Amino acid sequence: MHLFRRKREVPSLNTTATADISFMLLILFLVTTSMDADKGLQRQLPPMDNREEATVDVSKGNILQLELTADNQLIIDEKTSSTKQLRQKVIDFVENSRDREHHIISLKANRDATYEAYFNIQNEIVAAYRAMRNHAAKQYYHRSYDECSKEQREKLRQLYPQRIAEGYGGN
Repeated sequence: MHLFRRKREVPSLNTTATADISFMLLILFLVTTSMDADKGLQRQLPPMDNREEATVDVSKGNILQLELTADNQLIIDEKTSSTKQLRQKVIDFVENSRDREHHIISLKANRDATYEAYFNIQNEIVAAYRAMRNHAAKQYYHRSYDECSKEQREKLRQLYPQRIAEGYGGN
């Protein structure tokens, strides 16, 4: 007699819903996770040209020298100052500059200075230019800088060009 053995079937799991569940869990974690926003400086670099750079002679009176020391001390034109005073000093410098189009704010930061101090200095410089452009917008266009058209904003940026030369010193 010939005994017929039945082949045993290996039990298997139904895995059709596994991909759906995994996808839902992924979305749940992405939605519920909080992302910390990093601080940073928003800068737009000038467009790259194939032209040679033009050099412009700038007199010493048209340069505002800022220095951030290793212990986060701000020095403006070789005088110790605070970050709170920087905005008004930048406004006064640019407004009273002999040649407003060729003024330069020279910022030299020590590598041992904290990013927080450097970031605060950059914010004050940008805030000073924003205040000057806003004041000019109200004077010329009778509205704030944010309410101006794209062409008007460009004219205000030409009136108050932001010229910052950065360098690093120290360790």
